[in-house]
This record gives sequence, C-alpha cells and structure tokens, in this order.
Amino acid sequence: MQVLYIILGALAMLILGLFVFSLYLPSRLKIERALLMVARPEVIFREVDTIRNWERWSPWHQLDPAMKIVYGEKESGAGASYSWESKKRNVGRGSLIITESRPYEYIALHINFMEQGASKGYFRFEPAGDRTRVTWGMEVAIGQHPARKFMGLMMDKWIGRDFERGLHKLEEASRV
Repeated sequence: MQVLYIILGALAMLILGLFVFSLYLPSRLKIERALLMVARPEVIFREVDTIRNWERWSPWHQLDPAMKIVYGEKESGAGASYSWESKKRNVGRGSLIITESRPYEYIALHINFMEQGASKGYFRFEPAGDRTRVTWGMEVAIGQHPARKFMGLMMDKWIGRDFERGLHKLEEASRV
C-alpha cells in the first residue's frame, strides 16, 4: 500500500511540475519560414494574392486534393477569400481571407481553423538582386491552457515544415 502512495505522490508532483512549467511557456507563437526564390517579387506576389492559385502550391491542398473549396466573390487583393473542408484530420476545415494587400511587398491574412481557433498569417516579398526573399509567417494565440501551451512547443516544427514545402511549391509555380 505504501508503494501505491509513493507512486501517486510522484504522479501528483509530476503533474504539478508540468503545470508550473506551463506557466512559463508563451501564450502566443510566431512561426516563420523564408526562402530566396529565383523570381521577381511581382510574379510571386500575384501567385499568392490570387486566391485560386493557392491550389497549385499550398501544402494543405497537396495533402488533400479532394477537399471541398468554396471561393468568395473577390479573387485577389484585400477581401479575397476561400473556405475549405476536408475529411483528413490534419487539413480539417476553415476559412482564409486576405485582409491587406500591398502590391509586391506584403499580404496579410486572417485564417480561421474553426475548432483550433483563428490566427494571423502574412507573406513578405523583399527584392534581393535578381531574386526575391519570400517570408511566410503566422501568429497564433494559443491561450493559457497548459495542454495547448505544450502543443505549442511542437507547432513551429509541424507548421514550419508545411510552410517550407509550400514555399518550394510557390517557387515552382512562380517559374511557370
């Protein structure tokens, strides 16, 4: 019986320790990846700013080509939007809207992942000689829940890998 109390006590200390540790984890995340592309900023910008083009390079479109997509009335620039629904858990359902579009420089996005919440995304386009440095980023508010904070430790790796794949596909699409 004493062994059981020791095990329960150790388990309680572990849970308490993890909870206290989670208090020091950030409640907001910034995930960002960049790629130096062999293409002009205006070409890459148009590829991102035109919402239907995302089917060619978005990593999530590649994960589920059969997902249902509904486009908004506007096809490019601020106000352009689409929503998606997938049976694949790692794609899920959500919506995306371009909230700001500064030609050849910057695109801001509002992304709603429904059950997972909303985030702000962005693309920056910086000329670098005959190339363009494209940065794809996302800012996510994960809140104070300890489980979400621990999950946040892995989000940079998970989403960052998708961003890297997407940037390489975007570069390919911009060369066509």
